[in-house]
Amino acid sequence: MDAGEDGQVRRGAVRRIAIVGATGSGKSTLAASLAAKLDLPHVELDSLHWEANWTMAEPAVFRSRVESAAATDCWVIDGNYPKMRDFVWGRAEILVWLDFQFPLTFVRLLRRTIWRISTRQELWNANRESFATQFLSRDSILLWAAQSRLIFR
Repeated sequence: MDAGEDGQVRRGAVRRIAIVGATGSGKSTLAASLAAKLDLPHVELDSLHWEANWTMAEPAVFRSRVESAAATDCWVIDGNYPKMRDFVWGRAEILVWLDFQFPLTFVRLLRRTIWRISTRQELWNANRESFATQFLSRDSILLWAAQSRLIFR
């Protein structure tokens, strides 16, 4: 890694950064910011995983997409997909693990979810979050965040 006298990493010195953390921890926000500052491509694993109508990509298709993205010379990749760690982490030069307390990540997630619903923000492959899926469904990201936190604690 190339750092200047001030200790700051120079643009172009770091080529591959993986960012992981709990749902709502700010992975994509940090990854997009770092990618812009370091002039690197940003890859959201969710964009490779989710197809139209919230359909999961077939495992072989998802694996192929992740392998292709991770095989390139430079990137900032964010996401938590344990079955893809070997491809991403094995090529990463830096791994950033965001580990915040659950109340903070849940409040961030709730705020983000409400924003996405109210603005009808398009996510990956024309998917959008809806009130029904996020507040009245077992497919809710909010429910997933709470359950996954309980499982891993």
